[in-house]
Amino acid sequence: MPPPDDRERNRFSARAARYARVGTNIGGVAARIAGQRLFGGEDQASAAALASALGGLKGPIMKVAQLIATIPDAVPPEYAEELAQLQSNAPPMGAAFVKRRMAAELGVDWEKRFGSFERTPAHAASLGQVHRATDLDGRALAVKLQYPDMSSAVEADLSQLELVFSLHRRMRPAIDTSEIRSEIAARIREELDYEREAKHARLYTDILKSTDDVRVPQIMPALSTRRLLTMEWLEGRRLLDYKTAPIETRNRIATAMFRAWWHPLSHFGVIHGDPHLGNYTAFTGADGQPAGINLLDYGCIRIFPPRFVAGVVDLYRGLQTGDEERVVEAYRSWGFKGLTKELVGILNIWARFIYGPLLDDRTRSVADGVSPGAYGRKEAFRVHQALKAQGPVTVPREFVFMDRAAIGLGGVFLHLAAELNFFRLFNDEIEGFSIEALAERQGVALARAGLEAVEE
Repeated sequence: MPPPDDRERNRFSARAARYARVGTNIGGVAARIAGQRLFGGEDQASAAALASALGGLKGPIMKVAQLIATIPDAVPPEYAEELAQLQSNAPPMGAAFVKRRMAAELGVDWEKRFGSFERTPAHAASLGQVHRATDLDGRALAVKLQYPDMSSAVEADLSQLELVFSLHRRMRPAIDTSEIRSEIAARIREELDYEREAKHARLYTDILKSTDDVRVPQIMPALSTRRLLTMEWLEGRRLLDYKTAPIETRNRIATAMFRAWWHPLSHFGVIHGDPHLGNYTAFTGADGQPAGINLLDYGCIRIFPPRFVAGVVDLYRGLQTGDEERVVEAYRSWGFKGLTKELVGILNIWARFIYGPLLDDRTRSVADGVSPGAYGRKEAFRVHQALKAQGPVTVPREFVFMDRAAIGLGGVFLHLAAELNFFRLFNDEIEGFSIEALAERQGVALARAGLEAVEE
């Protein structure tokens, strides 16, 4: 929570305006859908109307909308398709905002603490914008400034998220979204705390210190606050620049992506919960060819209890060996309730999709012939149809970002058209897995980064 003397702490006017705009737009769509349910109508048209209503707002609600679009059956398929296409291209704030923000965070003489500072942002996103700068020694820096009133905006948007989910409840949903909303709210609020993001970056520096093909930017604590984050600028090119590169190049980048995601999870119980293409660039080696990836953003990091990670490994081993008891226990350890044989069979449809490339000991793509945008859509529909007969199933909150991140990672592999032996890469990461060893490593790493231990 912001400190009591924080001038941007939940300004009433900003919050009221946000509620009014989001509530009016979504409420109008809700009324339209209610009418269609009564008189009959086209779900696709209502989905487009919802996307249009949200698309005019920008900001945190865009991040929320894009996130829920990746969770199977959180909203109807027509809505997921529309929401997934929303782009969070908020227009950047101008020079007056930059001056105010920098002075508020570092003092009126803030410019004297930099060698140079570009007033025009290099990148604008949903919660803030990034400026290029240098320190007094000429070192290249990335300076992220949070937009004003973001705490108010986020709380307003999260309160209206319930309206989006309520649309789905009117359509006999297969999934109870209560835990999904709680998880989304917790992660979005964390993204507002740049001091926590700095700790996440330090955690990843520790976790990936022996991984040569993944680079983590160094944080500059003296130039960072809760709403200002300054870090080393890592040079690199967009991953999509390599879509037509030789297969060896694309595979090298994809291998680094795999390690950057699975090594932190399998050894420390930590995942990067937002693996979209904008959060990575590729750096080059001495030969001028891509040698690995830069991992740029640390706002959406999920730290799991060790028993959750043990469930990830147990489910994999259970599917691998046909050990149904181990599979059921894995789902139970994640928090799934009422695990009938029918429900386990339905959950296995999704599990076999996620784990499929990891169970197949051969060089292959993630999903032959499937576009990144359609990745997981067919399997999600099958699960949706099967779960409808079971009644609403509550998805444990820890599962939400694990599932979303796995889909995002698969999408990156599809964009690169990578062909790897995912089985061997994964088994290298979980070889000798021990929940006790993971718990010990996690505790030490979190303490070094200044983060609190997770509760079982």
